[in-house]
Amino acid sequence: MAYEKIENYDKNITDELAVHYKRILELIGEDPSREGLVKTPERVAKAIQFLTKGYEEDGSSILRSAMFKEKYQQMVVVKDIEIYSMCEHHMMPFYGKAHVAYIPNGFITGLSKIARVVEVYARRLQVQERLTVQIRDCIQNTLNPLGVAVVIEAAHMCMQLRGVQKQNSVTTTSAFTGTFLKDPRTRNEFLTLISTKMH
Repeated sequence: MAYEKIENYDKNITDELAVHYKRILELIGEDPSREGLVKTPERVAKAIQFLTKGYEEDGSSILRSAMFKEKYQQMVVVKDIEIYSMCEHHMMPFYGKAHVAYIPNGFITGLSKIARVVEVYARRLQVQERLTVQIRDCIQNTLNPLGVAVVIEAAHMCMQLRGVQKQNSVTTTSAFTGTFLKDPRTRNEFLTLISTKMH
């Protein structure tokens, strides 16, 4: 049975946003009172709250909620984490995949928490460069590992649908700390691992 997930939206914020979205519809020449658009301002108000819900979440708290002592000191890689974010320049989506690795130094965290940290920072108005660094710094500052590596590959709709209109362009950003920064062999091992496909 299909169901719609119920999100907790602040009614006051939703109502205020809806007023502005209704006005936007008017300014672009639409009639917000016609049948197909009557509920659109409220829907968009809820959508933008969902797409920016990362402002209300804390990546460090998420990591600490599943932080365990462990002697393991080899690379931990979580790759192909889907990201959906909003470009802060045009408020249009960019989407792709994040690849994250760290080398523990006494503590590990739950694997799903790495993906949650990516989500926290992606669900904000962003630029890809900052998003990459925020994920790296959150993991480094919370777990204090021997090193962190983050690579993001994303397509930007602000480039695909407007401006230069290049549909096949992909932007890649990277950020490293510790061993990944100092040791080319470790960095290359990570880059090889994220480029290898599972059979």
